[in-house]
Amino acid sequence: MTRFAFKMKLKPGNEKEYEKRHAALWPELKQMIKDAGVSNYSIYWDKETNILFGYQEVADGAANTQDTSAADEVTLRWWAYMKDIMDTNPDNSPVTIPLQEVFHLD
Repeated sequence: MTRFAFKMKLKPGNEKEYEKRHAALWPELKQMIKDAGVSNYSIYWDKETNILFGYQEVADGAANTQDTSAADEVTLRWWAYMKDIMDTNPDNSPVTIPLQEVFHLD
């Protein structure tokens, strides 16, 4: 299992919409994430900077949810759905900055 942490940027004024969309996460997206080997997935929001901090655990050999080379049709639809409220790349994927782990305690 690999721990993967990353940050993304939420566009100002879209905080409630972001929460609303994730509260109604598509069942097929939830299932795809689990089937892909991703677990213990959380996203946190820093109100001062509008930075979103994501954390997930990924099965060995599996791709994380931000890996554009592993994006399936459901993920591509989700990215297109979210592009109006987040900083995104030309392919609609969220601009994702991986974070280096510097400490871990079990």
